[in-house]
Amino acid sequence: MPNYSSSSGGPGPADGLLGASDEPPVISENLAGRSPIMLIGDHAGRVLPVRLGDMGVGSADLDRHIAWDIGVAGLGLNLSRRLDAAFIRQRYSRLVIDCNRDIAAFDSIPEISDGTIIPANIGLGNDERTARIREVFTPYHDRIKAELAARQQRSTPIVLVSLHSFTPVMAGAARPWRFGVLHRNDSDFSRAVLEALRDEWGDEVGDNQPYAMETIDFTVPYHAAAFGLDYLEIEVRQDLIADEAGQAASGAVLAAAFRSALDRAQ
Repeated sequence: MPNYSSSSGGPGPADGLLGASDEPPVISENLAGRSPIMLIGDHAGRVLPVRLGDMGVGSADLDRHIAWDIGVAGLGLNLSRRLDAAFIRQRYSRLVIDCNRDIAAFDSIPEISDGTIIPANIGLGNDERTARIREVFTPYHDRIKAELAARQQRSTPIVLVSLHSFTPVMAGAARPWRFGVLHRNDSDFSRAVLEALRDEWGDEVGDNQPYAMETIDFTVPYHAAAFGLDYLEIEVRQDLIADEAGQAASGAVLAAAFRSALDRAQ
């Protein structure tokens, strides 16, 4: 039976979230990479803090897209190697806190996700909510900010690329695209990637599909605006990157598109 109780009997202690046996929330790969592209993965992990148990969610649901962006960690590592790019990713499940949502958003800590109730998030107290922000959300975004600031101080070119995956069916609606390029109509790099991918895949590449960045996303608008960066948020259908072979195949396609877009910008 799912269990989210801590030793104190509630959904988590008020004095903190991560304990001595929990890993830090941020994983940084290849920070010395020479590519101007900096890869980030808001939902790359699905680890749950020990004190939250399984959050009252069954193992089958914890394997679903509601808990993480399936395949993004592997895709990011593949792209990091192909491009010699830095990759900063978040370790904990989006059910703990969604690092791609404003902390004031209703789904920052979701009580229900694609039809699945998240018992550990229902009736969450202010102390518990604050602990998740302080111990997961803030360190992740501070790490991105610090790396961007260091690169700007070195006058290193930067293009921020956020990696995500999407489920082929959401709320009963089919999502047939292979890739989705998300942007706010203010990114030369995004337009160039869209053109490069559509040269190969045509209408299987969505322009602000399966959704538009501006309506819900936090990470790219927040950091790109603060540092005046060009950017891309790329969505890959999760069944295409669910294993290493798929990650390698999509990594090759995306790396080629990214290189083409960089060449156009020069």
